[in-house]
Amino acid sequence: QVQLVESGGGLVQAGGSLRLSCAASGRTFSLYAMGMGWFRQAPGKEREFVAGISWSGGNTYYADSVKGRFTISRDNAKNTVYLQMNSLKPDDAAVYYCAASYGGGTARDEYAYWGQGTQVTVSS
Repeated sequence: QVQLVESGGGLVQAGGSLRLSCAASGRTFSLYAMGMGWFRQAPGKEREFVAGISWSGGNTYYADSVKGRFTISRDNAKNTVYLQMNSLKPDDAAVYYCAASYGGGTARDEYAYWGQGTQVTVSS
């Protein structure tokens, strides 16, 4: 009963910034109670955890590779989660997926709902 749609991907030069959005729809209580996360997958690579945020927005978690550069946030009134990506590197290029979990975490199998993904390309 939860649907997720990502947007905001595109082409950016190394060192630039992008802001990804994930619009969620479904039963309000279910959306509010869920932790949200961002994952990414590059061609030939495993899908990896990028960032996560608790239902209240009070707790955030980041992969070591993006700490200090990426910021996850959520606006529950708008049913939207964001990923602000600064100082982008070519290694950040991937399809970025928004996901929702009742428990949160960093593993793929902890997330019950997934969006279709949005492409981020970083040129060098």
